[in-house]
Amino acid sequence: MVTTRLYRAGKLVKTDFPVAEISDYCEEKDATVWADFTSPTAEDLAAIEEELGLHHLAVEDAVHDHQRPKLDRYDSHLFLAAYAVRLDEKTNELHKTEIKAFITPNAVVTVHPEGFDLSPVLQRWDANPDLAVNGASFLLWGLLDVVVDGHFDTVQQLDAAIEAHEDLLFDGKNHGNEIQRDSFELRKNLVQLRRAVLPMREVVNTLMRRDNGLTDPEMVPYFQDVYDHVLRATEWTESLRDLVATIVDTNLSIQGNRMNLIMKKVTSWAAIIAVPTAITGFFGQNLRFVGFATEWGVWLSTGLIAATSVTLYLSFKRRDWL
Repeated sequence: MVTTRLYRAGKLVKTDFPVAEISDYCEEKDATVWADFTSPTAEDLAAIEEELGLHHLAVEDAVHDHQRPKLDRYDSHLFLAAYAVRLDEKTNELHKTEIKAFITPNAVVTVHPEGFDLSPVLQRWDANPDLAVNGASFLLWGLLDVVVDGHFDTVQQLDAAIEAHEDLLFDGKNHGNEIQRDSFELRKNLVQLRRAVLPMREVVNTLMRRDNGLTDPEMVPYFQDVYDHVLRATEWTESLRDLVATIVDTNLSIQGNRMNLIMKKVTSWAAIIAVPTAITGFFGQNLRFVGFATEWGVWLSTGLIAATSVTLYLSFKRRDWL
């Protein structure tokens, strides 16, 4: 499935035209073309490869998945690989969508799998018609701005989830392995997010350089704004990783302290029970001793049991062992 757009002098004048017409429009001075391919094969991209003179290595990277976020420079174009991320609020699972793009002075060609929603990108373009005169730089900015905003939103969601886990640590309830399991999931999501966010610093920084030949000088401040968001998302991701590690360590410490309290109470009660056991064992000897076979001997043993038990209980209570 292919979607196309044609801009002339910053105005959208035509949509959904054949791929074969792209090279003709690119020869016009004020024309900018956008083409979008959904889950294409190498054969599907053969036409656009010929139309724009794309390098075969870039086309090969566009077809194969699991590329590292990067910006490769070729003689006639740039090749971008990036990841759009989204956090499922129900399952807390991080979804990554690989997006590739070919950037020439007069055209931007995007490649992505099915399921990626392009409407935010189109809305970003349509909401800034005054910037459309900057051609391919404007289209690339709109795409990266949406992708990086998605990174930032995901970091905020993960931050909120981590704060909720912090509250669970000290609510006084026993959550079993819930905190450990969820902390592991959060840490895994942050690792995946870091792989998508961290390389974007180099990507956007390269686009801000004036020697790349494709970035319009008027768009540099807008790419600078995207770069600022990338830095904030990267730093936030790194701090959240440290925070999750702290939560895991704190939870283990709390569990250890709780176990120590339990063992202290169990040991204290065992000591209280041991004294009556010793007394009854002594008075249960099959030998003659003071109070043997007398009524006052029974009361003596009972009194000793009660006195020693109460004394031990009060002593342990004062030491906060019970």
